[in-house]
Amino acid sequence: MVETLHITSGDIAGGSLVKSGLPGEVFVWHDILYDGPRCPGWPDEETLNARAVFVEEATAGGLDRRRILETLHNQYRKLAEAVADNHIVLWFDACLFDQSMLAHILTCLLHQGAREVELLCIDAFPGIEPFHGLGQMQPDQLASVYGNRQPVTDTQFRFAVRVDEAFAVQDSGVLTELSQATNAPLPWIPAAVARWLLERPDPVTGLGRLEDLALTAIRAGCETPSEIFRSVAAADTPPQFWGDITLWAKINAFAEREPPLVRIDGPSERLPQWESEVSLNDFTIKALPN
Repeated sequence: MVETLHITSGDIAGGSLVKSGLPGEVFVWHDILYDGPRCPGWPDEETLNARAVFVEEATAGGLDRRRILETLHNQYRKLAEAVADNHIVLWFDACLFDQSMLAHILTCLLHQGAREVELLCIDAFPGIEPFHGLGQMQPDQLASVYGNRQPVTDTQFRFAVRVDEAFAVQDSGVLTELSQATNAPLPWIPAAVARWLLERPDPVTGLGRLEDLALTAIRAGCETPSEIFRSVAAADTPPQFWGDITLWAKINAFAEREPPLVRIDGPSERLPQWESEVSLNDFTIKALPN
């Protein structure tokens, strides 16, 4: 009997899918596929080890590389096994985080010979404003859009391969072309790629878009992590591809610069980027003179 495997990008969305009553298994994919070292397509062991080191560093050690490597091995093993006897449904947002992941997973499924794949990409839902992603939707709301899924076409598979390669090698020329594409087979890719290009350092300030928004919020008087998060989220263009872990990493990097741009006061010298006994409520961040 062919069973359904639902693949999505976030633990909150995955939990809601489990509660939605839809038949099948829910599997959450974890990785930051728009950034960091990797090869295009199906990864070799060297790539997986490099990814594990990168994610450990990106979370300031909050995730151990051995745990990450185990997760990565499990993910690709799951994908390979699913191709043989599963109906695969992909659930993704329109944001940079999800679209880079979608392109990679489609590329890997193509590598494994998959063809019977369906896609649900949600970029809006009535009553949810601003809409950032599936994690905002309730289980019954997710179930209500299941009938909108569409088969992934050969053209979409081939386009995903091109996108995955562009993110993997960080080819600025190809990324720029993709950001300007019209009638893209995966129509959410151009905006997602354009958002990633904004993260390139500005030639004048040296800051990417998220860094600029964070520093602007701090200099405007936002002192607590929650205040900074709300200010940056309000100023950025939805859908929001980043979360608190990414934002705290940017703020920590400000404090580690020479000379530092901010001072972090609290129980430690850095904001915790993963599960911690230290409360974010105990931290304040202040801008330092230029």
